[in-house]
Amino acid sequence: MDIRIGIKHSGREISFETDRNAAEIESAVSSALETGAKLIKLSDSKGKVYLIPAEALSYLEIGVEETRRVGFIA
Repeated sequence: MDIRIGIKHSGREISFETDRNAAEIESAVSSALETGAKLIKLSDSKGKVYLIPAEALSYLEIGVEETRRVGFIA
């Protein structure tokens, strides 16, 4: 699952892949914003941890879950 995070006042975005599904990512971000947490903690598929200041979050783009294809694609 591809995740892209926009940060306020920054022209760059954070982009990484995670093994978590879309519902888990959405739930983690939503609960952090609703409870007033200062940081949003997410991790990628390689184990890196990303701490994003909740007040600096501009947008969150959650990619589509794809099933792995087997064989040749025309």
